[in-house]
Amino acid sequence: MSKKQEVISRLFQICRRKGDMTFDNDMVKAVSREIGFKNPFDATKVDHSHLLPQDVREADYYILHLGEGRHRFVKGIDVGYHRFEPIADEERIPWKYRPSVLNELDTSESNILSVASNQRVLHDFLYEDIVASPKVYNARRTKISFSFFAGQERIETTNLQMEIDMTLEYQRVVTVIEGKNKFPPDFAVYQIYFPFRYYHILNEKHNLNLEQVQACYILRQRRASQSTLRFYLYTFDETDNMASIRLTKKAEYVLLRRSS
Repeated sequence: MSKKQEVISRLFQICRRKGDMTFDNDMVKAVSREIGFKNPFDATKVDHSHLLPQDVREADYYILHLGEGRHRFVKGIDVGYHRFEPIADEERIPWKYRPSVLNELDTSESNILSVASNQRVLHDFLYEDIVASPKVYNARRTKISFSFFAGQERIETTNLQMEIDMTLEYQRVVTVIEGKNKFPPDFAVYQIYFPFRYYHILNEKHNLNLEQVQACYILRQRRASQSTLRFYLYTFDETDNMASIRLTKKAEYVLLRRSS
C-alpha cells in the first residue's frame, strides 16, 4: 500500500468511527503528517478506482469533493467511476500526419490535447470535419456552488473548485475536454461531470441558448514514438445526476508518420 493509500484508508476509518463520512483538509493534513505523506493536497485526488485502498474498495466507497476544503466518502464506486468502453475494430482509424518538432517531446495533458487539436484528429472525431473552426478556451480553474445526485445520494457543494483542461464551442455546442496518459480501465466521473454541470449552470444563468453541453475524454498512449489516441464522447441524461452518464460515440486514431 502506498502512503497516499494509507492516508485515504486512515481517513476512511476515522469517518466510519465518528459516523460522519465528511472530512476536511485539516484532517487530511494531520493524517498525512502522521503517516509521512508529503503532498496532502494530492491525497484526495484518485483518478482511477484501482488506486483506492483495498478497504475502501471492498466497502464500496469513493471520494467526492464538496468545496471549501471539504470532501466526503460516498457509497457506490460504480457511480463514482466509469469504465472506458472497449474500442471495436471498425472504430480504429489510421491517421497519416507529418509530426511537428514538439509533437512527441512530452506526455503532459496539455501536450495530449495540443497533438489531438493540431493534427485535426479532435475535429474529425467531434465534427467529422477537419476544417471546422471551433472557439478554443484553454485550461482554467473556476469555482461554483450547486447540488446534484450521485445515484440516490444528494450532494451539496459550496465554492467547489474545478479544473477544466480545455473547452470548445462550435455552433452552440460546448464540449469540455479531459486528457490523460495511457489507457486506464476507468475514470472518476466528477472530472467531466463538474465542468458539464458548470456550463449548464452558466447557460441557464446567462441565457446563452446553448444547444448542447457534452464531455470528451482523450487518452494517449505512446510506443516507439508512435501515438495512439482514444476519444470518448459522453453526456449526462439527467443534468443533476452524475450517475446518468452515457457514451454517445468513441474511436481510436493511430497516428502514422508520413515521410517528409
